[in-house]
Amino acid sequence: MKNFLVVGVGPHARRNHLPTLSAGRAAGLVGTVIGVDLPHAADEIAAFNAAADGPRLPVTFIAPFDAACRALPTVVRDTLDTLVREHAIDAVVVSTEPAFHMVYTHWALDRGLSVLLDKPLSVHVDCSVNPSRAAAILTDFDDVLGRYEAVRRARPEVLVAVQCQRRHHPAFLRMRELIAEIAEETNCPLTSAQSFHSDGQWRMPNELIDISYHSFDQGYGKCAHSGYHFFDIVPWLLRAGETPGKELDSVEVHANFSRPSDFLAQLDLDDYARLFPEFEAANPYTQTQLLTATESFGEVDAFVSMVYKSGGRTMTLGSINLVHNGFSQRGRFIPARANLYKGNGRVRHESHILQQGPFQAIHFHSLQTLGGEEENGDAYGIGSQGHIEVHVFRNSGFNSRWKKYETLDYDALTTTSASGLEEPTQSSSRRRATQEFLEYVNGLRNREEMSSELVDHRRGSTLMAGAYLSAAQQWVGGSSVAQLDFRPQADGAAPPSAERGRGSVPNLMGVSL
Repeated sequence: MKNFLVVGVGPHARRNHLPTLSAGRAAGLVGTVIGVDLPHAADEIAAFNAAADGPRLPVTFIAPFDAACRALPTVVRDTLDTLVREHAIDAVVVSTEPAFHMVYTHWALDRGLSVLLDKPLSVHVDCSVNPSRAAAILTDFDDVLGRYEAVRRARPEVLVAVQCQRRHHPAFLRMRELIAEIAEETNCPLTSAQSFHSDGQWRMPNELIDISYHSFDQGYGKCAHSGYHFFDIVPWLLRAGETPGKELDSVEVHANFSRPSDFLAQLDLDDYARLFPEFEAANPYTQTQLLTATESFGEVDAFVSMVYKSGGRTMTLGSINLVHNGFSQRGRFIPARANLYKGNGRVRHESHILQQGPFQAIHFHSLQTLGGEEENGDAYGIGSQGHIEVHVFRNSGFNSRWKKYETLDYDALTTTSASGLEEPTQSSSRRRATQEFLEYVNGLRNREEMSSELVDHRRGSTLMAGAYLSAAQQWVGGSSVAQLDFRPQADGAAPPSAERGRGSVPNLMGVSL
């Protein structure tokens, strides 16, 4: 039974990490759980504790500090050290604003503590407009990986796992198996990979400034919010199709962003005044004020194209298209909840279309709506909250043993394991990701059985850095394409760098994955 410190007790941690830790306590895997957060979260945490069925979560509040700090301020470090000592903490869950992920992870590693780290691993203020800050996303990965490897030499049991639930999702696990089967028989890699995700986060114009959840004012947005899941899962799927001599070694990334100022052009204040009678009285900003304030804000939507290469030849063409401003079921001006996390009409539409040359095509679709019972009574059909389908096409003309078409629905993708029913949902997969970490720190699972260890996240970090680097280079008048190395970094290789200033074009071809 191990003791846990949760750094960041926000909506995500309260909805996902804490219930799984509570279940772990009932299973004998978790002992003490304590939290750390900022004073402004006190009321929300108090409400969470008041509604809890089990023991209340003790939370220590610390003073806020600048995200640019490369080490914890002394008073914060001393507070955390005291908590670790007094509560015999064994592992840390880092669930803060992403710009603070690295500083807490470095602190935990220096104390020999295992870490469950939320996505994305790192992000920097203004990384969508500043090339050097975009490149620093990958530098951060190199730095934390180096520290992790150094700590493991002295403490081999220490683990850093990254919470990326699609690696635990039955549909993605099955898709990876299907890709590997065809690669083994034909030596053909994935030749194209198209991914799309929309979460319908419809913000009112004043909320772009007034609501901090998934804020854009830090100079980043959708790519650093849910986007990392797709920068992670696409390379994870691509790897299943790599064979000797066809390993991916470089990637070219080109990103197009729409920002809040574009969002305000798509629907302007006059449009909102017509759509919502209460808007004009409640909105304190003019169109000009909003456009000026949001000019360099981070991205609302991002369409990102990739060219994955091996030995100078294109192996895979790809795209990852990420949308906040998509289909929503929010219907009123005043949000149901102030943080916009859940309960404000957010709807997930997700698709992946994977082609493996002439041999195989895989289509994944999860197309939801909200609003209670489904009209057709099908809890898992298109438009239901449980909708998921994987369509598999194989070239039976080439190989008569292959089934030419198969559909895998919710029931077909539901599996069982030692821990029970494994449903093909994001919530169930998040629980499994945390459960896997709990099992590891309790000695019930070895390192080789871990699905999402830090060392396996260089490619995802590279794609996220590449998307921001492409956008930032365009912002300062540079190249629209970021070229990055996709291989493990050689010992002593220089980290990525980018000069500040208009027109600078950093060269990351020497940076590895």
